Amino acid sequence: MHLHNCLRRYKPSGMTTEQQTQSLTLEPENTHRLANLCGQLNENIHQIEKALSIQIRQRGNVFQLSGITASVAEAVRVIETLYQGTADDVQITPDLVHLTLRDTSVAVTIAEPGQQTVQEIDDFKPLLIKTPHVSVKPRGKHQRRYVESIQSMDINFGIGPAGTGKTYLAVACAVEALMQDKVKRLLLVRPAVEAGEKLGFLPGDLSQKIDPYLRPLYDALYEMLGFEKVTRLIEKNVIEVAPLAYMRGRTLNGSFIILDESQNTTVSQMKMFLTRIGFGSTAVITGDVTQIDLPKGTRSGLVHVIKVLEGINGIGFNYFDSKDVVRHSLVQRIVEAYDDFERKTTITSLNSDGSSVHDRDY
Repeated sequence: MHLHNCLRRYKPSGMTTEQQTQSLTLEPENTHRLANLCGQLNENIHQIEKALSIQIRQRGNVFQLSGITASVAEAVRVIETLYQGTADDVQITPDLVHLTLRDTSVAVTIAEPGQQTVQEIDDFKPLLIKTPHVSVKPRGKHQRRYVESIQSMDINFGIGPAGTGKTYLAVACAVEALMQDKVKRLLLVRPAVEAGEKLGFLPGDLSQKIDPYLRPLYDALYEMLGFEKVTRLIEKNVIEVAPLAYMRGRTLNGSFIILDESQNTTVSQMKMFLTRIGFGSTAVITGDVTQIDLPKGTRSGLVHVIKVLEGINGIGFNYFDSKDVVRHSLVQRIVEAYDDFERKTTITSLNSDGSSVHDRDY
């Protein structure tokens, strides 16, 4: 890959809006890889242009980028990263472009008075979770640390807002462990707590009523193993998807256990779940403490367990924030907006003695 007019140094902060035109040549030239990179009707290139407010012109394997210096440098980094992925037949989708834009964002630091340089991205070692149908690559430092923690510790907590990949990565690690015979079975568990709706209004028996609450777990399994294989493994009881209440009284050896939506467990349910874990088992507990659907006055088992177990050797606590959201870019903004609103509400709702009027414990 050749760069022409590649600026690595910037003028003082007052002049960082200087415009630049830069040429990038991608090698080796390969029409199939270039088509994959650009996407249908150049949708991937247009996405980069819109995200970084630059202009990109392409002829074959030569790209000409025009815009603010820092944005052009970032676009070069994104295009190079995506083109490298095409060498491994990675399908370049708008989702992947969004994630790459986030992961490769330029960090500018003051090197010395009157001079700025681009700080390179952290050099993370390659990390790939391999399942029969897809290979899953953790994105960003929090996801990487989460996966590394799952692979090295017996009990792990993944705590953060919706869309940060907590459940999906846990299921991927579970499937990989099963395929490599590290565990004998998978147990995917969720508390059956309504999010503003009543289970009684749903048709069918208890199992059928619970099914919609477990759908995200099924969807991840189908993507990684295929519908037919998941169905066979469930019939053989190698994979078990069940409500939390079914765990009482059991001891789970040689299993990979995922407790999803754990913010909706009570204190006693969380203790019950954690004490089910037997020899050769791995447990991952995921949750979002900002989306608790328990009845008012009921304490969340996830909020409680953070205070009880954090700091104990052998138990990993991994936290995500809005910057880790891997869904539509608007989801990140929505999460941040809710966080800002909650902070402002809490500040304005303090009593005269400094205590909060809210009865939440998170």
